[in-house]
Amino acid sequence: MIKQITALATGVALAAGLAMPALAQMPAPTADPSAMPMASPMNHMGSMSGSMSGSMGKTMEHGFPIGTAGPDGIPYTGAPDLQTAVSLVVAGGPIGDFSITKAITAMAGAKVATAEVAKLTKQYGKANVASFVVVQNFAVNDAVKRATAAGVKFPKPELSGAELAKKVVGYGLIDGTYYEGTHLDHLVTNGIHQVVMADIDAKYGEKADANYHRIADQANVDLAHALGVTSVKLAAYH
Repeated sequence: MIKQITALATGVALAAGLAMPALAQMPAPTADPSAMPMASPMNHMGSMSGSMSGSMGKTMEHGFPIGTAGPDGIPYTGAPDLQTAVSLVVAGGPIGDFSITKAITAMAGAKVATAEVAKLTKQYGKANVASFVVVQNFAVNDAVKRATAAGVKFPKPELSGAELAKKVVGYGLIDGTYYEGTHLDHLVTNGIHQVVMADIDAKYGEKADANYHRIADQANVDLAHALGVTSVKLAAYH
């Protein structure tokens, strides 16, 4: 779940991905999920071997299990989708002042967003949900800051609604199961994803990092199901 920064890296750590009715029967995406073929096995395999060589013997990282036993899934090391990334950041923006609550409301609607917050609060507790929101907002803002410092030039945001939601959720799927880490890799690159996770650990601690991933995995599946995409499955770590 983690590795090297590239100059192409995008700076958006994204929010709990949403689903819309247009997501139905959506397989895992490649760098362009509009056609929705299976995610490139070469990108995932190469990333996985790099991850294994860099963390021999490790079973935990950032406070949670590595690989598909945790919330990160299989690392993706291909090019990021800057258009989807910036469109999602703007949905919860302005840029530099991201709000996951605003992003979810913009993507799924106030009724669905309110119901999901209530469901998550009952499941995880008010304190854990509050921590999830704080850490998620920090992750996005931190990724934007790091990408900007690296000279990343974002395109003008052009995606919204069902089209944007389809890409956001699709980027987290591996064999129909949603993983927050895989989702972030596609949007911000695996390198920036990992640097931001280290920043979270340093500022909030590994427990908060793990809590953010756990709730994000659950929230994405809940939202997909609420919007009729019942084929999306929940990761073991949730």
